[in-house]
Amino acid sequence: MSLTTIRKVIASALLLLASSAVWAETFVFTAIPDEDETKLIERFRGVADYLSEQLNVEVRYIPVKSYAAAVSAFRNNQVQLAWFGGLSGVQARRLVPGSEALAQGVEDQAFQTYFIANTSTGIAPAQDLKELTDSLRGKTFTFGSKGSTSGRLMPEFFLRQAFGTSPEDVFDRVGFSGNHTRTLRLVEAGTYQVGALNFQVWQKELEDGNIDESAVRVIWQTPPYPDYQWTIRGDVDQRFGEGFKAKVRQALLDLDDPELLKSFPRSGFVPASNDDYEPIRETAEAIGILD
Repeated sequence: MSLTTIRKVIASALLLLASSAVWAETFVFTAIPDEDETKLIERFRGVADYLSEQLNVEVRYIPVKSYAAAVSAFRNNQVQLAWFGGLSGVQARRLVPGSEALAQGVEDQAFQTYFIANTSTGIAPAQDLKELTDSLRGKTFTFGSKGSTSGRLMPEFFLRQAFGTSPEDVFDRVGFSGNHTRTLRLVEAGTYQVGALNFQVWQKELEDGNIDESAVRVIWQTPPYPDYQWTIRGDVDQRFGEGFKAKVRQALLDLDDPELLKSFPRSGFVPASNDDYEPIRETAEAIGILD
């Protein structure tokens, strides 16, 4: 075999190895830990299997311990796709130029927060939060995670609007539960008298028979706002091939497995854009959460 032939064989082998390495690369995603970890792992392993089949690449879900950790993983390119809340998505896209909101749940176009109270408080439901100012003042109150749109950002915005001051000046004690499910349990148990959680978690727990309605009730519902969305890094086409971002978007929009959708819970996904979340960015800046 001539030297030229050997060189050609080596070059072909190297090219094949490089090509295999590209296609063998794993597409990784995460999600904000808005519920307990067991539920999240079950939900997103199913999503990983679905995306792997649709995209023809290995797809892996990795859980994180906090909203901030989800944003950090996205920023550091440990994950290329994330299921964010409105605020965490805004934070992530600010840190990674070129990243895009791809899709949101049908219900995320008009999301809501429920204010709940332990029934021992005697607080009755109201249509206007200002009707509850006297009843709420001096109570104990828990948000969800500090980085949650529905569990912190929007409820704090409406509280400041109603009281004209910060929650710390209104309540006897203010806490952060870490996720919506835990907020529900803390208020149900009376550990906190009042709390804020996203309406989807309340409705799903109610449907599943996991709420003691003699112990906790909804006392107020916020006006609607945009919330959860899938956000992808802007460099995925360079890493996974031209048109990959568009394929991911289409795969998310085509997701119609009833069991997977029920686990979110969402009825489906629709296109989203960064502009949809400008109200979230503006609200976060207005109350000092974003610089």
